Amino acid sequence: MALQGHSHRRCYIHTRLTVHLCSDAAVNLTGLLLMSLQGRPAGGRRMTRKVGLSANSSQFTLEGQPFHILGGSVHYFRVPRAYWRDRLLKMKACGINTLTTYVPWSLHQPERGVFNFHTQLDLEAYINLAADLGLWVILRPGPYISSELDLGGLPSWLLSDGSMRLRTTYPGFTQAVDTFFDKLIPKVVPLQFKKGGPIIAVQVENEYGSFAKDESYMLFIKEALQSRGISELLFTSDNHNTLKSGGVEGDVYDCVCLFCTICQPNGPTMVMDYWTGWYDVWGDLHHVLPPEDMVSTVREILRRGMSVNLYMFHGGSSFGFMSGALQDPSYKALVPSYDYDAPLSEAGEYTPKYHLLRDLLSRYNSKPTPLPDLVFYSSHMSLWDALSFTEGPFKSLKPINMENLPVNNKNGQSYGYTLYETTITSGGLLKSGDNVRDRALVFVDRSFIGLFKRQSLEHKNDQSLQGRRTLSLLVENCGRVHQGRDLDKQHKGLVGDILLNNISLRDFTIYSLDMKPSFIDSLYRAPWKTLPETPSFPGFFMGRLFAYGYPSDTFVKLPGWEKGVVFVNGLNLGRYWSIGPQQTLYLPGPFLNSGINQVIVFEEQEGDYKVHFEDTPDLGMTADIQ
Repeated sequence: MALQGHSHRRCYIHTRLTVHLCSDAAVNLTGLLLMSLQGRPAGGRRMTRKVGLSANSSQFTLEGQPFHILGGSVHYFRVPRAYWRDRLLKMKACGINTLTTYVPWSLHQPERGVFNFHTQLDLEAYINLAADLGLWVILRPGPYISSELDLGGLPSWLLSDGSMRLRTTYPGFTQAVDTFFDKLIPKVVPLQFKKGGPIIAVQVENEYGSFAKDESYMLFIKEALQSRGISELLFTSDNHNTLKSGGVEGDVYDCVCLFCTICQPNGPTMVMDYWTGWYDVWGDLHHVLPPEDMVSTVREILRRGMSVNLYMFHGGSSFGFMSGALQDPSYKALVPSYDYDAPLSEAGEYTPKYHLLRDLLSRYNSKPTPLPDLVFYSSHMSLWDALSFTEGPFKSLKPINMENLPVNNKNGQSYGYTLYETTITSGGLLKSGDNVRDRALVFVDRSFIGLFKRQSLEHKNDQSLQGRRTLSLLVENCGRVHQGRDLDKQHKGLVGDILLNNISLRDFTIYSLDMKPSFIDSLYRAPWKTLPETPSFPGFFMGRLFAYGYPSDTFVKLPGWEKGVVFVNGLNLGRYWSIGPQQTLYLPGPFLNSGINQVIVFEEQEGDYKVHFEDTPDLGMTADIQ
């Protein structure tokens, strides 16, 4: 493998204010941006920090003084920590005064009893950095956040409970929420406005009106926050037709999610989430919102004296396997890029939207050292040779879904692939019964014979096969649905029987291939072989990239490869897939070492054994958002 060098939701907080809002009016954006108080009360006097953020019939106030929220969403878990300061500084330079971020439960608690609030997931450091830079913070702690994450940010180990009812007051769910909040909320309580911190508001769950399976649930979440010390302004967000179902009694502001062109006789005081773009799914086009359309709506929002939050101001990347999926009208998995056509690109570059939002003071001038043009020898390891480095194998009479596998300290498997093997004695017709979640490569004696997708239910096996043969199904979790009423049904792997000639297969050997960092690290010590002329697939391909000085950001492109995953220095950059739209994976400079860098590609079916590094992203053919 040669490495070739580089050449949603918009929400309104409701009050009694009557506003007519249409997106065709013009307004001087620069002047409106100057209306922002940047967190300082009128007259410049020091805040007492006793009242906090509140709203009357016409405006927000902070500590009793008029306050104009100009917000932008930047998710710490989608931005390399080394770039947090850069992205927030650029956001502030654009005139933003308030940072909003979700908190992903699934990342902070990957297993029962295991919590991670360190390094990339150091939420306290992120909020303190925002305060240091003069930004206020609106926190959205969930527990469900959607955010186009696998299972909407809920940990997959919840699904190991066969009776689980997510986002309800089912005891198994509320107990898990209580355990998580017991860890999370004490970390952010001292960072609230009234305690001298930057947090001025907290969201209660997320868009519950479209789910609404339990009338008591929102009150439970509200009390779970307040009983642990959350005392700032609380709010909810929902579509306008599900607002009542997602609200909660008490002093909580309700938000409405709307589309880009807004015309309402009764408008509120804040657009909580104004979509600056959209996300992408595999096999579709890259969605964009023309800069002029976005800015004209933002200008009108500001002209009306309303507050606004841009979702996203900077999207970043859904590194690893954190991307979610869509259920309706058919299953579609999301790409790793969360560029979102936002004002700051996936790599933090200024875009025309940024320039239109505010005249730039100066372009960011730091120029890291470019990657050298180097070619290196490469190594190969078949999937079958790598199985000895997995957790397992496990024996089972019937297939076991990912979430119920006895791995990861009995927490099941969250992401990646699972290999199911059994013995067959004849050929014939294989039927999946729609039990493959979501995609399976099928092998006989480790030779590829076909593919099961969610929609493909049958596959003809060679009738002439006789004797004992090994049937293997490499099943990939392409991403759990991140929204909708079927969150409880997001089990992955084989979720039921596979039939051969209408007889259920039994006696499986199961390997968990979750591709966690510990697994990838173990592969570095494996006995790799020199790349043969015809390597076997699926397989791992390893090469070394040399970089000098402070390496720059780059984009990994794999023309000639079919589908797989890229790891650099053990870090999972995400999936690639030739069907697009996304054609490059973002590789941040801080992920690279000065000197030797290990690059591993897991390819399912086909590769041309070289990887390109580009200066610019390629997110595919575009389609305007309708």
